[in-house]
Amino acid sequence: MNNKRLHPFIALSAISALLLAACAQPTPAPQQPQQPPAEQQPATTKLRAKLVLNGTLGDKSFFDSAQRGMDLMKNELGWETKTIECTYDRNKWLPCLEDAAATDDYDILIAGTFDMSDYVTQVAPKYPNKKFWMFDAAPDYENCANKCENVYTVLFRQNEGSYLLGVLAANLIKEKALPNITEDSKIGIVGGMDIPVINDFIVGFKQGMRDQGVDPEKHTIVQYVGGDNPWNNPAKGKEIALAMYNQGAAVVWGVAGNSGSGVFEAAVEAKAYAFGVDSDQYFTIADPAQRATIVTSMLKNVDMGLFRAAKLHLEGKLGYGAPEPVGVAGDAVGVAVNENTRKLVSESILKKVEEAAQAIKEGKIVVETAFK
Repeated sequence: MNNKRLHPFIALSAISALLLAACAQPTPAPQQPQQPPAEQQPATTKLRAKLVLNGTLGDKSFFDSAQRGMDLMKNELGWETKTIECTYDRNKWLPCLEDAAATDDYDILIAGTFDMSDYVTQVAPKYPNKKFWMFDAAPDYENCANKCENVYTVLFRQNEGSYLLGVLAANLIKEKALPNITEDSKIGIVGGMDIPVINDFIVGFKQGMRDQGVDPEKHTIVQYVGGDNPWNNPAKGKEIALAMYNQGAAVVWGVAGNSGSGVFEAAVEAKAYAFGVDSDQYFTIADPAQRATIVTSMLKNVDMGLFRAAKLHLEGKLGYGAPEPVGVAGDAVGVAVNENTRKLVSESILKKVEEAAQAIKEGKIVVETAFK
């Protein structure tokens, strides 16, 4: 199968080349004490990374992408890795993170999402000799007890990747490119929660549509899963998506973690289409009927973001103490192009997406954001 993507974060072939180069000319990490004599060396010199999830694996999307990053660290760099699943019970997240941080079985502790920001802000200063990474959200550096100088954060410009998806969606409507699309068709967006990071997807998507001459207010339907379990409620995601298909949506996009998996079930029932998110969900969803509905996915390459951070850490080049935003220009976000995409989307539309990506990279297009 053709798993070509418009914007892969880092091609694995390039990774291999970089690793060979690193082996040829190793660079010690900064601020490391002089190595003791051989008899004093610790039993292992491997770095140990621990991933703490405020949820569980198996979402086929966001958290699974983070786990793929951990697997790359283990398989490509030889790190020792461990993953702790704190479940979707919010009451367990802070004590779970505190327990994970209190042990001495890690050098780098990794957590992500908006919901964990305050907790990392509280916990990281207690362990100044350990490193913490956050992805997709940052701690409160300004109000952190030690300014979180031991925390690295990678922020994904999901608004830019979503802009590209909006360009694609607008042209699907303009060209009536899918069997169920008309000039009056809508695109449904099922968000997890009404929070800035989710709204950033929506803002970028709507701008992409607008810049292609399609009115997003006329052609989009937005609803949030909400409630106590916004990220792991596929039944609610399916319910919302079915309602959107009934309201004239030709395609529904789930931006809601595992709740979004319900969108693909709804697409099969409605004989309609869907967009994936974070991972190329054409390859992560097992059911063939559901996979066939996935036109493309907006990519948020957490896996390659974490792997990139690991390599930079080894080189002593990772920036702690401030967030690092990455977007289309860094190939951190984009849209997937696979065999199903090429079956459903014309080359002329894909070319427009590529042109929009290049314009973002060159600064000719500045994508709006929900963050103020």
